[in-house]
Amino acid sequence: MKIAVPNERGRVNQHFGRSQEFLIMDLEGDSIKEQHTVSAAQLQHNHEGLAGLLKREGVDTVILGGIGPAALQALEAAGFNVITGASGEVAAVARDCARGELVSRGAVCDHSHGHDHNCHGQA
Repeated sequence: MKIAVPNERGRVNQHFGRSQEFLIMDLEGDSIKEQHTVSAAQLQHNHEGLAGLLKREGVDTVILGGIGPAALQALEAAGFNVITGASGEVAAVARDCARGELVSRGAVCDHSHGHDHNCHGQA
């Protein structure tokens, strides 16, 4: 599984649309196999641009803190499994995801879409 997490000094950025960079991680079993950083500095609040960047990186799951409804719609329209409401250290969140222990908390700004996703793509 390949995941993307908005990174802010090693922690999950709580404002998806303002993220300057994302950590892209390949998960294998319950650990991080590989990781690298991609810049999103020129794409802040460009929902389709952010979705396209992550799609080009081969990501299938996006883990984040808070997100607005338009950004969430762009990610879901691009086919991503979206996990909202994550917080803390990026590496710990990724390991929780790999173990199947991370479930979306519906952290959508303005209103909830009622989505309940987890890291294994189940709703």
